[in-house]
Amino acid sequence: MTRHPSRDGGTERSVARGAGASGAAILISRITGLLRDQVLAVFFGAGFATDAFNVAFRVPNLLRDLLAEGSMSRSLVRTFTDYDRNRGAEEAWALGRQVMMVLLTALTGVCLLGWLFTPQLVALLAGGFGEVTQTLGGYSKLGLTSLLTRVMLPFLPAVVLAAVAMGMLNARERYGVSQLASAVLNLGMVAVGLALIPVVRACGQPAILAMAIGVLVGGVLQFAYQLPPLHRLGFRFRLERPRWDSGVQRVALLMIPATVSSAGWQINTVVNTLIASHLEQGSVSWLYYALRLQQLPVGVLGVSLGMVAMTKQAHAMAAADVPRFKETLESTLRLMIVATLPAMVWLVVLSQPIVALLFEHGRFGAGDTVQTAGALVMYSLGVPAAAGVNVMVGAFYALDAPWLAVRASVVSVLVNVVLNLLFIGPLASLGLGHRGLALATSVAAAVNLLQLLVYIRRRVGRFGGRRVLDSALRAGAAALLAGAVCWAALALTGDAWHRGIAVEAVVVAAGSALMLGLSWALMRLFRVRELATVESLARSALRRLAGR
Repeated sequence: MTRHPSRDGGTERSVARGAGASGAAILISRITGLLRDQVLAVFFGAGFATDAFNVAFRVPNLLRDLLAEGSMSRSLVRTFTDYDRNRGAEEAWALGRQVMMVLLTALTGVCLLGWLFTPQLVALLAGGFGEVTQTLGGYSKLGLTSLLTRVMLPFLPAVVLAAVAMGMLNARERYGVSQLASAVLNLGMVAVGLALIPVVRACGQPAILAMAIGVLVGGVLQFAYQLPPLHRLGFRFRLERPRWDSGVQRVALLMIPATVSSAGWQINTVVNTLIASHLEQGSVSWLYYALRLQQLPVGVLGVSLGMVAMTKQAHAMAAADVPRFKETLESTLRLMIVATLPAMVWLVVLSQPIVALLFEHGRFGAGDTVQTAGALVMYSLGVPAAAGVNVMVGAFYALDAPWLAVRASVVSVLVNVVLNLLFIGPLASLGLGHRGLALATSVAAAVNLLQLLVYIRRRVGRFGGRRVLDSALRAGAAALLAGAVCWAALALTGDAWHRGIAVEAVVVAAGSALMLGLSWALMRLFRVRELATVESLARSALRRLAGR
């Protein structure tokens, strides 16, 4: 297909502007998420209590990831956009309300079942906890995990309402507002959790219970935060009798394959947690903290670009404009690659100083830093692939062909499980331990992305794969060279960087500036065509952060 340069550049800039607004909001959300994790690390370290909390939070948090950043958002955006364009705003808002009511009813039932079968669910997710003889506040590790799970289960209905609200806001291209709602969740959890710790202790219960209660309050606040902007757009929230009408059925039919295909990464995380529960105590928490850091660039870059691209692709397919769909896909992939490769190298090179700066306080010791940083290195290798999957999966929903993405997701899960078993079995002599589980997840993400690229080409034909590969090679070379210089500079300091928070902050800031500056200069030298658009994305995000 022959492209007009101005049109192609316009597509890149359009995606970059939307992603800049969304990325700024996601960055704020991820930073507040790191604040939440810092509170957990300082007060509870990386052992008994945090292992139990992380497994208990895995169930509602997994569903939140699937709904807010996965199946619900993608399925609703596609259907809502079609209704809004072809049937009018009132029918689109009515569709949103009914999706809320149907899912609210279904998830309430799930909560009841989950409450009844909590011990079995916890044993399935973290069977290795049963081998721990230590107790806390009279609770075994499995018992404490079951208690926290039951407390957090009602978070699920709040997640559903917040996810539908997010989907409607995204369909109307209000990306920043919807993503800031996650920051409200994190801040609410931290504020309420810290306030309740003395109360919970006075009642003779483990202090970690306060953080679980904070999750509930934060979930309600996340939904409530999105209602005023939706109201200004014309949406009116009210409780209605759930109806299984054609619009809800369409969303549900899209959600089934969407949930499966989006679940690949989350299922891999659950599998890692189950296996890690049988490893050294603290392994679950080390993997959790490392994954949270890895998700910072994946969320800011992959989720924001994928969200904007899918909305634009949904509009393109609603207008039967396949060329515009392909242009959006190619432009988004090139932007994603150029932005994520330096982020990947940055996390690998500065893994230990970053972990020490953020988490090595209170009960989180130097040994925890080393173990978490080791997992972070392995997870970081999958940053470009994980971000790419976010972009690619949305394209299949815009095409109404989500089952193709399901195939790739199933294969990636199988790859992850096989590699996990190899690293703790025949290849255990490599000594990777929990780091092998993180590496398996990264490899599985790469396998997932490669499959999606093959399927999309079969579906729509050529979409500029050579240009995408050219951008990857140029940006990759720049990132690796910049990373090598940063690694050498860090090596020259020896252990001097590990001498208190002030020194660690200077090292991380200086290393980040060096990595960013060298990557930018080398990309200019290597004539990376997308650099100007990435700069536009960054400026857009900075303007949003500055409130302009």
